Amino acid sequence: MNPKRVLILGPESTGKSTLCKDLSTCFSEPWVPEFAREYLLNLNREYVFEDLSTIAKGQIESEDQLAEEADKYLFCDTDLRVIHIWSEVKFGKTAPWILEEMKRRDYDLIFLCNIDLPWEEDPLREHPDPKMRKTLFNRYLKLVEESGIPFAIISGERKDRLGDAISNIKLHLT
Repeated sequence: MNPKRVLILGPESTGKSTLCKDLSTCFSEPWVPEFAREYLLNLNREYVFEDLSTIAKGQIESEDQLAEEADKYLFCDTDLRVIHIWSEVKFGKTAPWILEEMKRRDYDLIFLCNIDLPWEEDPLREHPDPKMRKTLFNRYLKLVEESGIPFAIISGERKDRLGDAISNIKLHLT
């Protein structure tokens, strides 16, 4: 049986990783960390356009590998949509294979994390400006709406986000 894949999306500093960890703990199921974080922390230079393809491949491999370990659910901290938006914002283009693969990969439910959490500094984060955060959120929202996959916007404090996510999982996936 293939696990139901729950994708967590959103701009930087919106609680994606925290929500993934909390859902993983709550349901005793694996979560897929953001491959880019580890990759960029170990990169001893500025990243370039080609690095995003490497990151995308690593994210896909991690997700597919952890799907084999999952029973009922797999919680995914980002996917190719994040890499697509990141690539467009940073470089003005996306590798065509990422766009094609993005269409092929399937998720059962998407949570779009709202920008209502305060910005937290991190050396890997690039867009603290509130206007840019709103712009990025709207780009994610458009992609999610176009996907045809059931989704919910997750807002509020940590426990509220988790409760809302659990309610949506019960509503859409059970």
